[in-house]
Amino acid sequence: MRSSKSRSRGKNRNNRPSGGNIINRVFDSSGPDGKVRGTPQQIIEKYNQLHRDAQLSGDRVNAENFAQHAEHYLRMLAEAQREMDAKREEQEAQNRERQAERDRRQQQDRERQAERDRERDARLKAQEEASNGGDDVPGSGDQPDVDSGPELVDTPEDAEAAKPARKPRARKPKAPKPDDAEAPPEPASDAPEAAE
Repeated sequence: MRSSKSRSRGKNRNNRPSGGNIINRVFDSSGPDGKVRGTPQQIIEKYNQLHRDAQLSGDRVNAENFAQHAEHYLRMLAEAQREMDAKREEQEAQNRERQAERDRRQQQDRERQAERDRERDARLKAQEEASNGGDDVPGSGDQPDVDSGPELVDTPEDAEAAKPARKPRARKPKAPKPDDAEAPPEPASDAPEAAE
C-alpha cells in the first residue's frame, strides 16, 4: 500500500506555486468559460478581455467572475514583484556592505603602508645622520680634494685600461704535403719489361 506522504510530496499546501520565477511561469487557469493558459500577465489580459466582452453582452455575473479571476492573478503577480524587489534590495544592501568592508580594508592597508613608509624614512634618516657624524646637511663632512693627484685610488677599470692590448698569436706553418716527385720509389718487379 502506498503512503499518503509520497502522494502529497509534490503538492503545495496553500495552492501557490513554490520557487521559481512566477512572473515568467506558465499557468493553467480554470475559468468559467474553460481553461486559460499563459503567464500571469497573459492570463490577466485574457480575463480582462473576457470581462469587457461579458459587460458588453450584459452578463453582469460572468463579467464580475472574470474580473475576480483577473484580480487574483494581478495580486499574485504583484506579490511576486514585491518579493523580487525585496530580494533585490537585500542583495544590493549586501553588496553595499561588502563594498564598504572592502573600502575599509583598503583604507587600513593604506594607513599601515603609510606608517611603514614613515618608519622606514625615519630609519634611513637616522642612518644618514649616523654616517654623516650627526651633520644634518649631507656632504658637509671632510671631503678629499679632487685636485690631489697622488691620493687618487686606482679602480679596476683603470687597471684594465692600463694593460697593453693583446696581440694576436702567430700561427705555426703547416707541414708541407709530400709531392708526387718525393714519393717513395715503387718496388721493382721481376717481370721483364717489354722492348720498345
